[in-house]
Amino acid sequence: MTQHHWRPLATRAALEARARLLTELRTFFAERGVLEVETPILSAAANPDPAIEPLHLDADLTGTGNRRWYLQTSPEFPMKRLLAAGSGPIYQVCKVFRADERGRRHHPEFTMLEWYRPGFSLEDLMDEVAVLVRRLVGRPELPVERLRYRELFRRRLGLDPWTATTAELQAAAQARGIADADLLALDTNGWLDLLLTHCLEPDLGRDGLTFVHDYPPSQAALARIEPGNPPAARRFELYWQGMELANGFDELLDADEQRRRFQRDLDERRELGRVSTPMDERLLAALEAGVPATSGVALGLDRLLMGMLGADHLDAVLALPVEWA
Repeated sequence: MTQHHWRPLATRAALEARARLLTELRTFFAERGVLEVETPILSAAANPDPAIEPLHLDADLTGTGNRRWYLQTSPEFPMKRLLAAGSGPIYQVCKVFRADERGRRHHPEFTMLEWYRPGFSLEDLMDEVAVLVRRLVGRPELPVERLRYRELFRRRLGLDPWTATTAELQAAAQARGIADADLLALDTNGWLDLLLTHCLEPDLGRDGLTFVHDYPPSQAALARIEPGNPPAARRFELYWQGMELANGFDELLDADEQRRRFQRDLDERRELGRVSTPMDERLLAALEAGVPATSGVALGLDRLLMGMLGADHLDAVLALPVEWA
């Protein structure tokens, strides 16, 4: 007889901690007048970011014939459509899905908290994220630090991420003992990501909450680029206990620039031999109609629970991981 794993992995205490977290975050946003919304999990379009692989299904859901639908990798695109329609500040707790993600801190289905604050600067949003996380983990005294991405690399690796060559970045990876660094053929952003995750991330947020902000323009994703010498993408990531918890943007609102970035992503997907995804024309139409100046952030609730409970694997906070589903 085949053995079926039916028992949940998460303990009763972990399930209760998740329930308390959801109650507390909803109380937090209700106190601040931020509206909870729901948007579809399925979409006819998908985020073309080459670093994210969406899951999909082929089905006739509308009675008009079989077609491809994508499970959301983030609720960002439909939430921006709500902002364009005048929703005001909004948040959402939802399941998101990403292929090729399984490990100690990764799971193909995970729970995301995402919210948007029209009129907030990136600094305002970092402040609010810190207040929320301190409240959710029950540690109002938790220290907060902010580090510019450029200064982080300069101080700790002796590299300027705006000017370093791929050869210099590869040499730095080899010098720090990153496995197979001598065999890898990465572009600048690939080397920067490798150095960040292997050499810098494990030490971030060890004594509190660490916000890394103002990224290279090539890593802007959906963030606005601030002109300057050098220019910087108005983006932040939050780290706690050596884990990335959140990714926030001063949101790009220019429809033409967004279309150009989508096209660059699609071109890169083709170069990498990955399946092309449909461009989200409804999002672009919403941007053309006018989304108010806003900052937004996505926070991984499963990882936050890991930190709260001192767990060393994501499965400890999931009732039924994918292998048990």
